[in-house]
Amino acid sequence: MKSGVILFLLFFFLSSLSAGAGGEQEEVVFIGEKGKSILLPCLGLPDKASLLRIQWNKSGEILVSHVNTQPLSSGHLSVLKNGSLSFTNLMLIDEAVYRCVPVPRNDSLSRNILLQVADGPAILTADIKPATRLSNGTLYVQKGSDISFECSSESYPLQNLTWVLDNAIKASITGSSLNFKISNLQPADQGIYTCTAQNLLSNRTATWTQELLVYYVPDRHPNCSWEEASSPDLVHFNCSWFGGYPVPTLQVFLASETDAVEHDLESEITENIGVTLNRTMLHDGQKITCKGQHTLKLPGSEKSCSFILKAPYPVGEPLVATVEGSNLTLSCTEDKSLPPAKTVWQKGKNQENIVPSSKYIINIQGPVITLTIVNITKEDEGVFYCWSENVVAAKELPVYVTVKSFADRSGVVVGLFISVVIVVAGVTLGILAYSRRDRICLSFGFSAFEEDRTDVLSLVESDEEEVFHGAVPRLPPLSNGYGPTHTTTMVEIHRIQSSDHEDNVNDTDQAEE
Repeated sequence: MKSGVILFLLFFFLSSLSAGAGGEQEEVVFIGEKGKSILLPCLGLPDKASLLRIQWNKSGEILVSHVNTQPLSSGHLSVLKNGSLSFTNLMLIDEAVYRCVPVPRNDSLSRNILLQVADGPAILTADIKPATRLSNGTLYVQKGSDISFECSSESYPLQNLTWVLDNAIKASITGSSLNFKISNLQPADQGIYTCTAQNLLSNRTATWTQELLVYYVPDRHPNCSWEEASSPDLVHFNCSWFGGYPVPTLQVFLASETDAVEHDLESEITENIGVTLNRTMLHDGQKITCKGQHTLKLPGSEKSCSFILKAPYPVGEPLVATVEGSNLTLSCTEDKSLPPAKTVWQKGKNQENIVPSSKYIINIQGPVITLTIVNITKEDEGVFYCWSENVVAAKELPVYVTVKSFADRSGVVVGLFISVVIVVAGVTLGILAYSRRDRICLSFGFSAFEEDRTDVLSLVESDEEEVFHGAVPRLPPLSNGYGPTHTTTMVEIHRIQSSDHEDNVNDTDQAEE
């Protein structure tokens, strides 16, 4: 039973193959390029094809017929001995469906061949504008510009156009031309641009490549700075100008000592330039300039930075006095120099640099440098120097320190105390005298002039300046038994107001013994 089923299935399978072989077969596609050569084989011939007569049909019509053993040539096509159809200098009109047919005709022995002819891409043109071309062919544009990219080509039957920037596709289309724009161009848009045209039939490609640079000037001016050298009479002048493309040209100029003419010290295509200067080349008030020239800047519009050299000038108190056993702080300020001077404290006639210790404390805060002498003694008395030096010059500020002993301090305290006592006493007497200013007592002896008597004179204030005359009673003489007797007269003075002095003319005079 099983063997019968297997035989039936095998017969059905073979029958299906025979039916398929007798039907219409698929076309075979051959692709050629215009102007090139191509060979179409005669498909389906039996092993003894040389005994047959061959006929080639084009789009259903007879193209050529001949005995297979005799080659045939006609124009740009020919039939070879094996029946193959050969084309030279292929043309677009050769595109068609070809069929190799044996004679007598046997459709089971032949197959259709579709010949497709491709042309291009050809005449590929591209452009990037507006842009400036350098001598090496590279294009450059200024940062922030609006740029157009154009590309076109001829292909048959169809082509694909693509703009690529460094392997990144910027635009693509199937057609004869491709245009696109970039607004506000940035440094990231710099690179190699390629327009590629690809024939969709033959896959043949054509490319156009152009390097595009994006130029831009640094946003800031060049930066000038100084660096200390191994010796105080040397200095390194640096000038940098970063942030632009391409690399700028930096030039360092030094003004002449006799005139304002600038002399070129150094020039280089770089973003950073350095020059070493020594004291013999420089003077106070001299100007040093760094100029940056960029491709996008016209001559005369360079950006620059500059310094005016200044010698140091330390300032402080030249005379300082203190007492023994205290802490003394000396201060020195130097903020005028350029390049900034290095300032130190020195001591003695030999001007030896003071090394910080528990005895000498040095503190630097910006341009101010202080020296604190802890528990000062007589041995610290003398001259100290605030020494400032830069590449232009060296200047010093001598500070003379006087240290007084404890005994000198006691004398000063006693003297101050006595002075204070004298001042207080004088003030007290002045206050007492002022409080008794309305009573004046005169007690002078006039014995030498008029019988040894003493009178008290009285004045009366009055707005009308009236003078009062009257007899003054005289008191009896006083005697203590040891000396001469004196006559004493005492008068009490009353001030009469201007408004009612007429009513008070009869003031009573009182006399006391």
